[in-house]
Amino acid sequence: MSFIKIVNGTLITPDRVVPNGALLLSDGLIVAIEQAPVGSPATNAPATNAPDANASETQAPDANNTATKAPTIIDAKGCYIAPGFIDLHVHGGGGHDFMDGTEEAFLAIAQLHARHGTTAMTPTTLSAGKQQLLATLETYERLAGKPTGGARFIGMHLEGPYFAMSQRGAQDPRHIRNPDPTEYKELIARFPGIRRWSVAPELPGALEMAVHLKKNGILAAWAHTEALYDDIVKAFEHGYTHATHLYSAMLGVTRRNAARFAGAVEAAFLIEEITVEIIADGIHLPPPLLQLVCKEKGPAKTALITDAMRGAGMPPGQSILGGKEDGLKVIIEDGVAKLPDRSAFAGSVATADRLVRTMIHSGQSLADTIRMITKTPAAIMGIGDRKGSIAKGFDADLTIFDADINIHYTIAGGDIIYQKE
Repeated sequence: MSFIKIVNGTLITPDRVVPNGALLLSDGLIVAIEQAPVGSPATNAPATNAPDANASETQAPDANNTATKAPTIIDAKGCYIAPGFIDLHVHGGGGHDFMDGTEEAFLAIAQLHARHGTTAMTPTTLSAGKQQLLATLETYERLAGKPTGGARFIGMHLEGPYFAMSQRGAQDPRHIRNPDPTEYKELIARFPGIRRWSVAPELPGALEMAVHLKKNGILAAWAHTEALYDDIVKAFEHGYTHATHLYSAMLGVTRRNAARFAGAVEAAFLIEEITVEIIADGIHLPPPLLQLVCKEKGPAKTALITDAMRGAGMPPGQSILGGKEDGLKVIIEDGVAKLPDRSAFAGSVATADRLVRTMIHSGQSLADTIRMITKTPAAIMGIGDRKGSIAKGFDADLTIFDADINIHYTIAGGDIIYQKE
């Protein structure tokens, strides 16, 4: 058995922040949580220097009382130890997009985001032709459950192609269409890795699609939609329980003739059971809107997402949204991707650590912020019984970072997938 012991850290657990904390990891799981006694030499305050990892002669505990290998010791030097960040909605990074449809792209994206604290992610598609969609899904299935050298994959997210044309944003209008039962039932039957699907719920056939998604254990989310409040109420009754990138590509309060109508945004606030996700890069949503979402939905119903495209982790300049061969040309500047005429955003270039910094700067507590990028997304995806918390028996998915949210270690399944030099 292999062991890692992390010492001298400030643990962020589901219930509290534990100073002078320590964790023992074995065979990919958290097997023990400890707190050093008061007066020990462990550092209480989060540090800004990198932790150290080195071998120790200390013997790790063993349930069978047999001789075990000495653990690897990681000295966190007072840094925070949090659950690994979980990104529910990510398209790419490091110059690659999942719509490239190659194993090289999938692995490079997983490794790029691991450097920023992400241990689990949901690869996300864009509206595309069926053949391109098939290529991406086939690549996912080949890699599912295998080591990536970076963040682990926890299921595919299909964003589109069943969207309202008027709310398409930067989605390719050539591929936007109404729900096709023959198409989506074939994809669901063929690709078990599909775990969530974002759809405009007001489209013909969208309610029936939600019933089929729910029957197959797939999260039905609404996005890129013209739906008003009453439409969302009906959609929720049929199984749409999650709002994809709240505020983006959906209506708030709107006028039709002389009357005002509540939109999809207000529905997300008013229907208590609905969960939401927000692009917390500080640009797609400014701090006042981030604060409003947290006030209305709370950290237990709000997940932070990057919605990152291939420009994440890349310098400013020209890039492509979507597949490399036929994607949309965009410009990366001012910390976001824009259409070439700069008339609208064309995707995020955020990483998970940036989301955490943004939320803290907008007034949220560290504990609530970490919950929104760990425990809450795990619950939304139905994996909260094993990921998203520092708890005994949970997957050893961890992120170690300092007071400035600089990532020093990322650990997925007990494997060190990033270590700051």
